[in-house]
Amino acid sequence: MYPDYMRESLKKVERTRPARLKIARSGEKIFPLMSAKEREEVLKDFHPDYKPDSLREIRVGANKGEKITSEVANLLESHSRINPDDFDLSRIDYDTDVLVIGGGGAGAAAALLARENGARLIMATKLRMGDANSMMSQGGIQAAVNPNDSPLIHYLDAMGGGHFDSKPELVRALTRDAPGVIRWLEDLGVMFDRDPDGNMVTKLGGGTSRKRMHSARDYTGAAIMRVLRDEVRNHPEDIQVIEFSPAVELLMDDKGQVAGTLLYNLETEEYEIVRAKSTIIATGGYGRLHIKDFATTNHYGATADGLVLGYRAGANLLYMDAVQYHPTGAVYPEQIMGFLITEKVRGLGGQPVNKHGQLFVFPLEPRDVETASFIRECTERDNGIKTPTGKVGVWLDSPLIEAISGEGTIRRDLPAMYRQYDRFEIDITREPMLVFPTLHYQNGGLEINDKCETKLRGLYVAGEASGGVHGRNRLMGNSVLDYNVFGRRAGIRAAVAARKVKLGKLTLDHVRRYEKALKEAGIRTSRISPILLPDYTRPETKSRQLTAHYEGTLR
Repeated sequence: MYPDYMRESLKKVERTRPARLKIARSGEKIFPLMSAKEREEVLKDFHPDYKPDSLREIRVGANKGEKITSEVANLLESHSRINPDDFDLSRIDYDTDVLVIGGGGAGAAAALLARENGARLIMATKLRMGDANSMMSQGGIQAAVNPNDSPLIHYLDAMGGGHFDSKPELVRALTRDAPGVIRWLEDLGVMFDRDPDGNMVTKLGGGTSRKRMHSARDYTGAAIMRVLRDEVRNHPEDIQVIEFSPAVELLMDDKGQVAGTLLYNLETEEYEIVRAKSTIIATGGYGRLHIKDFATTNHYGATADGLVLGYRAGANLLYMDAVQYHPTGAVYPEQIMGFLITEKVRGLGGQPVNKHGQLFVFPLEPRDVETASFIRECTERDNGIKTPTGKVGVWLDSPLIEAISGEGTIRRDLPAMYRQYDRFEIDITREPMLVFPTLHYQNGGLEINDKCETKLRGLYVAGEASGGVHGRNRLMGNSVLDYNVFGRRAGIRAAVAARKVKLGKLTLDHVRRYEKALKEAGIRTSRISPILLPDYTRPETKSRQLTAHYEGTLR
């Protein structure tokens, strides 16, 4: 439940609700959309990407000289976890046509389509299969299927939402494939929301001009991931799944082709060599890097491993200067700090209001603009609500949903959200949620074309690890669509290409070259990457442990 000191603000929200509800019911604009100039100004002044220390120049690799997110630059300017001289690469543990690195939605979609195209394959995943951001997605998946919509309109929305920085060929593929992806998922067994007459239910999302958001209540990602995971498990004769085995370096051959990977078994602490004719990186994003110290919606394994693997081997990155913060992350109760409050809440009529109960921004601006507006309200305007631990947020007025659409709407359409807050004695049908932006998505990644190919022969990328699909800002529902569209495309292309590939002698020379580049750039660091799992040990604890270690050594 909320502390007593918040009650005065909650009363103001209740007092202003009837007037806001009246406007919402009338169909009038409840708050004006920002002009292009206003959006540009609020982003420049308040979005974390525009802070002076948010970017720095990377000194090695394919993007040398470019400014990228500082935490990512630090990660890339790190030493490898392995010494190439320690490995006999003639000892092959696994040999396959296609290797999929990652066990989330993109990896599963890629595996299924690679199998359909005749490939034998291995799926290697850091944790369990399905332990991924794909499982945690809530709000929905975009696809233009309604009579007043089309892939072209979807294309224009996505391009505009990405500030027209997206690669057109990728957005074209994304939006053209979307209706077919919905049919494919339904055929596999995903049960999307339908009305009593059996028609597909679609909702609005931030930055979209049409209702095209398909959902399965508010656990869309789980509904899709469970089906994809089960379908992969249905084909053990063709798809071998290796769990708890993250990839730590790609393997190359002496012809310059990517030829598999080196896995590290988290249970046995042994390395295993996988030789593959085609390799797909589907490792997801970097939320657990906690960019700018933000809380995150991301799962435990989201540590940018794929970026490190691809970049060290010579692939280039795109749009690594842009980070997506979801505007509505939980800020209270503290136990769920950063927890995603799906955009579907605002799509159903929930409104962000300040401590005075005032609506201060159109609820469905693109995510980066909405995020910057929340931060402005809490900082410059000092209209946020403080938590007992000193955090700050704004109210997301969820009770409006019940008033607009009828009692029971939240329990029916947002059951997971209702249960999450009910654990803390907060009834979101009667009380709003306290929210603040949370680190959510990696806008950029390893550059691909519409066949998911990178600049390296034999290396493909799909899902959040790729760059170019979303430009510098992603619209709601396009990430779930992204990993299905490009996971499928990567699987097809990798399987077809594998038929003609003849691999040479395996090598880790690229790791040696990267180490040499670090030295020549004068980079002195104790960091190693990929980091595999986040470290939440407090600095003071680390200091005590280090002191105890040295004292023990000296004794």
